[in-house]
Amino acid sequence: VQLQASGGGVVQAGGSLRLSCAASRRTFISMGWFRQSPGKEREFVSAISWTGGSIAYADSVKGRFTISRDNALNTVYLQMNSLKPEDTAVYYCVADKDAGIVNFRAVYWGQGTLVTVSS
Repeated sequence: VQLQASGGGVVQAGGSLRLSCAASRRTFISMGWFRQSPGKEREFVSAISWTGGSIAYADSVKGRFTISRDNALNTVYLQMNSLKPEDTAVYYCVADKDAGIVNFRAVYWGQGTLVTVSS
């Protein structure tokens, strides 16, 4: 499955952005987001099961980011609110081979989309 992410851009601290990720075909798999900041390793951001019934967030984004999906459009979203400069990163859409998010693994990777948060 191929993943196409979009929605990155430049925003001031405290602002919002919504990322989208479209899968190339209908899937029954969990999806999510990783990010990589300059000079840092890639880190998990969020994941959502195929049904949307199970969701996980990194502690650093809890309460600010919301993941959702529309299976009719084969698309997952990441609504990012109250953005901070430390959220600046390339955000990658990812997917696992399983429907659930227990032991979520980023098996499939999309291209990154850059989010820059200015102070």
